[in-house]
Amino acid sequence: MRGNVISYLEMCQKEGASLQRGMNFRLKGHHSVILMSVRPNSPYRDEVQDDGAVLIYEGHDEPKRKGISDPKVLDQPERLASGTLTENGKFYQAAQGFKAGKKGPDIVQVYEKIKAGIWTDNGFFHLVDSWTENDGIRNVFKFKLVAVENVSAESAAEEVSSRFAERSLIIPTSVKLEIWARDGGKCVTCGATDELHFDHILPYSKGGTSLKTENIRLCGALEGST
Repeated sequence: MRGNVISYLEMCQKEGASLQRGMNFRLKGHHSVILMSVRPNSPYRDEVQDDGAVLIYEGHDEPKRKGISDPKVLDQPERLASGTLTENGKFYQAAQGFKAGKKGPDIVQVYEKIKAGIWTDNGFFHLVDSWTENDGIRNVFKFKLVAVENVSAESAAEEVSSRFAERSLIIPTSVKLEIWARDGGKCVTCGATDELHFDHILPYSKGGTSLKTENIRLCGALEGST
């Protein structure tokens, strides 16, 4: 559920796979999964835009191996030496297929690392665009994902192209960290430290926002979510 605080093990159990990499295209034939971070020491430049409605996700580098000591000076790869698409290439082509009107948007589950050992479930997104840009040193992939309130089927790889999806928002990382520190990493009502989620005191439907810490609190599993 969007806003849940989750451990790495819980993420893997939820997805039924060991999430060893940050980009997982159509995991087990179902929705895709990406791991994001906007922390200062993050290896990639992910961005949250439009007050939490849009995620701009950066593609991933060549892995370090013999002959490659610094992947940050190399263009991010679209294909392996064998010609097989990398995860960058798979996500890129899926987004281009949607833009061309050939398919529905791919469904992507997003998890965000906010602190060491602390992740949040950022919910489902639609993959709607992709491009490459130069970061001053090399070319990198960029992917645009739009937060959606729900999907037609969580097990589906892509959305029905004619389906209208209600857009949603995610809580910015800076707000999450401020709330975590303010509430001491525990439920403000019962003091629980597990099964936590970020809860809106005033829901979106009644004018609530994800940008103000006074509208968000940490809640345990027994507390109702909005």
